Amino acid sequence: MTFQKIDGKKIASELRVNIKKQTERRIAHGLAKPGLAVILVGENPASEVYVRNKCNACEEVGFYSLSKTFPYGVTEQELLALIDELNNNSSIHGILVQLPLPEHINEEKIIEAIDPLKDVDGFHPYNIGRLALRMPILRPCTPKGIMTLLKSTGIPLEGKEAVVIGASNIVGRPVSLELLMARCTVTTCHSRTVDLAAHVKRADIIIAAVGIPGFVKGEWVKPGAVVIDVGINRLETGKLAGDVDYQAATKNASWITPVPGGVGPMTIASLLENTLQAAELQSD
Repeated sequence: MTFQKIDGKKIASELRVNIKKQTERRIAHGLAKPGLAVILVGENPASEVYVRNKCNACEEVGFYSLSKTFPYGVTEQELLALIDELNNNSSIHGILVQLPLPEHINEEKIIEAIDPLKDVDGFHPYNIGRLALRMPILRPCTPKGIMTLLKSTGIPLEGKEAVVIGASNIVGRPVSLELLMARCTVTTCHSRTVDLAAHVKRADIIIAAVGIPGFVKGEWVKPGAVVIDVGINRLETGKLAGDVDYQAATKNASWITPVPGGVGPMTIASLLENTLQAAELQSD
């Protein structure tokens, strides 16, 4: 079977162009630039790169961005005080706390402190609850990006058998809700799933989000299936690899995302979409 690559880098670039145009129209009507505040704790090199990329993306589309960096030993109360300040700052429409946080800080408490209408990561229980009720406002970025990638294939999702491998609060659970909302029949698999291969083999859509390189074998992929690989794993060689055995999977897949260049760029593009949406909501 001949496969087609889902080019997340290209799709994200097109989204950013559209977001920039919408931002320019917004400013032309006398409204404020969308503003994003990004909070980073500690000196994790990967997190520092993510934060820098997000701030650069904001500049590209004409947003205002604010970056706040704290040492590893920052207290929970100091973070909560900053979030309260940003919640009341009218020039900030979106607040993002780069995860993971140090063990001495309660992530759930920090996330819940963010105004739900400024929760551009889409992690607040209010926003997850609205997604579960099929009334989404601000949707989790990576799952939202995944749905955009699936839409780009032109394949109708209604009635399709979807298998999600991974049940994290960041990707697995919310993308399962997204797929349900798209009228797929959804199975969420995890570390206790019995005979994972059998579940994957029947799937029309496979979402792999486990963080283990090459975990999903190519022979598990049903001929014609669409494969979305969320994993970004750095190998000992320094190269990046996904959760799917890409070369083997291309023999069966009809569409597949590469790593890198698949889901990754869509997460930041979706964050920009959410920030613009949050600005519009707050303007209204």
